[in-house]
Amino acid sequence: MLENNVYNLMSQMLTESKSLWRIKNEYRRDAEECSSCAAFWVELERQKEENIRKLEAMIRDHLTVPEMPKDRAHPYEP
Repeated sequence: MLENNVYNLMSQMLTESKSLWRIKNEYRRDAEECSSCAAFWVELERQKEENIRKLEAMIRDHLTVPEMPKDRAHPYEP
């Protein structure tokens, strides 16, 4: 079972990904006639992409299995 913190990171990444999809596939198209709105969506898209990269790295860090010690058969053996 995952720690609540890891679950929260994964949940947030899903939320950010869904939001990014809507920005790319709907909001930017809808804002084509307003340059300030279009610029806002472009900037928000960039921020969402950065947030997703950071979340991916954090999740990867939490889910990475530690390297197995050479003197033990399993990394979690005492």
